[in-house]
Amino acid sequence: MDEYLLPHVEIVAPLLAAFDAAATEGHITRAADKLGVPQSSLSRRLKTLEKTLGIALFQPVGRRVALTAAGRELYERTHDAIGRLDDAITVVSANADPSSGFVRFGFPLTLGPIGITAILAEFHETAPRIRVHLVQAHGEALAHMIRDGRLDVAVVIPPPADLTVTVLGSQHIRLHVARTNALAGRSEVAVAELEDEPFIASPPSFHLRALLDSWCTEAGFTPRVPFEISEIDTIRALVAHDLGVALLPGESEHSSVVAVRLSGSRDREVGLVTGNHRPTAAVSRFTQHVVEHRRRITALRK
Repeated sequence: MDEYLLPHVEIVAPLLAAFDAAATEGHITRAADKLGVPQSSLSRRLKTLEKTLGIALFQPVGRRVALTAAGRELYERTHDAIGRLDDAITVVSANADPSSGFVRFGFPLTLGPIGITAILAEFHETAPRIRVHLVQAHGEALAHMIRDGRLDVAVVIPPPADLTVTVLGSQHIRLHVARTNALAGRSEVAVAELEDEPFIASPPSFHLRALLDSWCTEAGFTPRVPFEISEIDTIRALVAHDLGVALLPGESEHSSVVAVRLSGSRDREVGLVTGNHRPTAAVSRFTQHVVEHRRRITALRK
């Protein structure tokens, strides 16, 4: 026996990653997906850990699992250590071969595919062995995934104050209306003029919706929203049928929709966000590439 390693530690250590994932997710299926292993394998590891320690670590709560008191104490004492160990192994492995690796990249629903795909295509030409996993979601969801380690880097609009941010530029929000709408011929529209217009908007958790609600409140009215959906292309399609107007970034990308300037300051900041941990060589390389090609992201959405 190694004099520096107690027997039960030698047995338990390989099982702690499964325990940490299950404790963090509170759900066996999601934990298995996070680790990339079958659910049955994860369950066996957890049972082995409980049998080895002689204590119950989890208890079922509906379709989820919750920690017992002993499980909570083990999680609190090991979670940070597991994270540091994972980070150390990832960094050391990636640094051994900076031309390969894995990057988890997120970007918001309001960024169309043109600029992002161009950046990805150019990056792949220079680093074909680096794999990039893509996630598209609204800003707060992306920031949350950066915080809990599910993403390495993300374009977030607006960027959060608690994470490392590189400002890429800004988006100008415009009023999007059907070409047949009476407002389509205007060069500029004040928000106060839109009191009687129906709005097609994203859900309340989205930043664009928060802007709509706050700007309308400042103008003295509550927006009427007959259609609410997260998909930006669908919002444009509904606007094209003159079912309502919408506040969206940039120019119109639909032949039947016109983008009209809104009076006042209507910009929002675009930032590239990374986690508060040491990035791998692959993540650093990808981040630098995005920063160098930031105009592809912001120029299309002015």
